[in-house]
Amino acid sequence: MKEQSKLSKVLSILLSVVLVVSSFYLLYQVIRLNVLPSKFLFPLTIGVVVLDAIFILLLIYFSKNVVSKIICVVLTLLVCAASCMGGYYISKTQGALSNITNVAKHAKNTVSVIVKESSSIKNKSQLNDESVGSLRLNEQGSKKVLKELSGEGIVLNQTEYDSMTALLEAFYNGEVDSIIINESSRSQILDMEAYSNFDSNTRVVYQTSYKVKNNDSAAAVSDITSKPFNVLISGSDTRGGFDENGRSDVIMIATVNPKTHTILLTSVPRDFYVTTACDAGDGCMQGALDKITHTGIHGTNTTKRTVEQLLGIEINYTFKVGFDTVTELVDVLGGVDVYVEPGYATTTSEFSVHEGVNHLNAQQALAFARERYSYTEGDRQRTKNQQQVLMGIVKEATKPSVITNYAAIMDTMANTFSTTMSNEEITDLIKYQLNNNPTWKMEQYMVDGTGDTLMCAELGDAASVMVPDQSTVKMAKDKINAVLAGKSSEDVK
Repeated sequence: MKEQSKLSKVLSILLSVVLVVSSFYLLYQVIRLNVLPSKFLFPLTIGVVVLDAIFILLLIYFSKNVVSKIICVVLTLLVCAASCMGGYYISKTQGALSNITNVAKHAKNTVSVIVKESSSIKNKSQLNDESVGSLRLNEQGSKKVLKELSGEGIVLNQTEYDSMTALLEAFYNGEVDSIIINESSRSQILDMEAYSNFDSNTRVVYQTSYKVKNNDSAAAVSDITSKPFNVLISGSDTRGGFDENGRSDVIMIATVNPKTHTILLTSVPRDFYVTTACDAGDGCMQGALDKITHTGIHGTNTTKRTVEQLLGIEINYTFKVGFDTVTELVDVLGGVDVYVEPGYATTTSEFSVHEGVNHLNAQQALAFARERYSYTEGDRQRTKNQQQVLMGIVKEATKPSVITNYAAIMDTMANTFSTTMSNEEITDLIKYQLNNNPTWKMEQYMVDGTGDTLMCAELGDAASVMVPDQSTVKMAKDKINAVLAGKSSEDVK
């Protein structure tokens, strides 16, 4: 009997140690994440300490009979498990925040040597002494490919072209056996009606990559919880990885005023015809006229500088969303709901939506976000669809049910988003929200224009664009400045 009592006491002490360790692991992760205001952190700490003390006393001194001891042990184990799981989830959140705010110093560009599907060239060794076409604009990528192949004894006869259209015509007319393209240009090619089947009638026989400096940096405000600021939300259509440069398919400016609790979302259609601006080293065609979507090929910083010049504003932070990696997030969320307004039901080879609420899987959501040919409004409606998908993701990600797949969601978010906002600034905003619990007012605006076909610098050829209606550009600037000044954008007429 004494032996059993002694064993029970040792077990109780061991269980008490596990309880204390798991509780302190939870508190450590909470403090490390640094999002709880003091008014919440202090009571939480006291509550955990008191709860531990109660269970320890029950385990060691007050649970005498077998039934009470078993109940106490089971409850203690449940508390330990909950503390460990909570600490683990908080740790995953910390890891995701660190990844999201750790903007890479370099961006990757993937370059491919491409042949027609019908070509007899099956691998890189068969490229030797064959002809290859390349773009003068992509000189750095072409040199990288030719140098690597030359090192393996493979020599190609290169012809350079001034435009993407001229390059593709030479390729399909048989003037060259293969072409070198930057993979960030693939979407441009697919958008050209004559080459919409480019993916299916070509294949890659060699691929490499090179890195360019990422010049994107924050123009941080002194206090993100009291000073208004602008965030450029850029949705990249890159297909080679989140760290790769690609067209800016989503361009929105979020103007946030923490004092008035107002957020204005200003959308810029991807085909908006603008004068490109960038910093030295970005590699863009400074001062050239082009679709704003093409600025993303030279990095988020080029898109930011171009938007700043277009609207006459300062952008403090950037927030990049990888649209291909968004599919992974939609996958782990189990799909997203989008609302289709009356008259906008459509069916394509990749998705079908009816009027009302539609539940889309990952591939359907991506196709829905990219579709424009089904709509008379074209790019305007695509911008609205992209907003629907992003709002659908936010809605799913904030449901209580995400707890069952929380770790996977955090891992995916780390590979889907990137921001120049610091970890500390994000946690300050979360603490501000928890402390004050403000109700945010959401306002929206979109600049507009008229359709035309004009020369685009990156293509070296004419393409479908939206010529800005300067009155809407001025309106956007005035609305943004109104929110920054503490007013409502809706007061600007």
